[in-house]
Amino acid sequence: MIKYIGSKRILIPQIEKIICTLPECETVLDIFSGTSRVAHALKRRGFFVFANDLHAYAHTLALAYVQADASVWRHKAEKLLLELERTTPSEGYFTETFCRRSRFFQPKNGAKIDAIRERIENLELEPELKAIVLVSLMEAADRVDSTTGLQMAYLKEWAPRASNDLELRLPAILNGPGWAICKDAEKIIQEISVDAVYLDPPYNQHSYLGNYHIWESLVLWDKPEVYGVACKRKDCRERKSRFNFKRQMPIAFRNVIRNVRAKHLVVSFSNEGFLSREELEDMLGQRGFVRCYEVDYKRYVGAQIGIYNPSGEKVGKVSHLRNTEFLFVSTPDLDVLEALDRKMEQTPVMEAAGA
Repeated sequence: MIKYIGSKRILIPQIEKIICTLPECETVLDIFSGTSRVAHALKRRGFFVFANDLHAYAHTLALAYVQADASVWRHKAEKLLLELERTTPSEGYFTETFCRRSRFFQPKNGAKIDAIRERIENLELEPELKAIVLVSLMEAADRVDSTTGLQMAYLKEWAPRASNDLELRLPAILNGPGWAICKDAEKIIQEISVDAVYLDPPYNQHSYLGNYHIWESLVLWDKPEVYGVACKRKDCRERKSRFNFKRQMPIAFRNVIRNVRAKHLVVSFSNEGFLSREELEDMLGQRGFVRCYEVDYKRYVGAQIGIYNPSGEKVGKVSHLRNTEFLFVSTPDLDVLEALDRKMEQTPVMEAAGA
């Protein structure tokens, strides 16, 4: 899957262990699905997963990795990807914007992306099939980009992988059903009743749209006006989430928790977020017993390198290399938490709190 600062790849074993321990749990809602890495893992484990995200690129990832049934779409997708791979490169909006005006990709790959994306747009594809080939293109581009993982800036010198030729591959789609949704978190939480909800919200001022604006433009293919050195979409200045504002985030988060239509709630959150562990404990404690498990986490590579200005000069120091990810479980059943304690490798950092 694509490089993603919000990815929970390291946490997936713990998240799976938690969800699989919950009694009579068959359906799960992932409210901020992002790359759908967690939703994809849960689908693989046999859960029926609802994956929700408001961004077009994330919704496309959910369509491919959660909603698309591989037994239905694999053969068609493989055949189409072979045809698209033979597309003759042709420079267009993508090359001009992200290879000439900025240096995220080398022009040879930009031209191939342009040509393939135009061809996809001109085909009348079913939503799942279109999502699969778009994800293939997105992941192919990700393998030849020249960034540290974020699209806020590109590297001063070309990354070695940027010289590789763009290559389409079939995404790791799974057999079985699922459902992809594209709605505001505060609305969707009131509309769907499930056995468990997984909540991994934005936790600071950094917008995922700003961090991954190229994927949004590649999926929408609306060829928007851009600004700045990174050629961000103009609407990055307008499409803001309440979860990215320090004063609004606690209100929005509490609203989601209050309206959860599920017996069990699992929340992942960083110690670098707007809310402290104590505040989260208090919010979750209003709806049930709570456990919190700590996971030591290496910070993303950009944070380890330091801060540079547009001229490539280092202007900031690395403050720390690791942070802590919290995994909270809220449930009305204390026996569930006791069962979890026996399965989780980490020691809980808080005791059960009364409902």
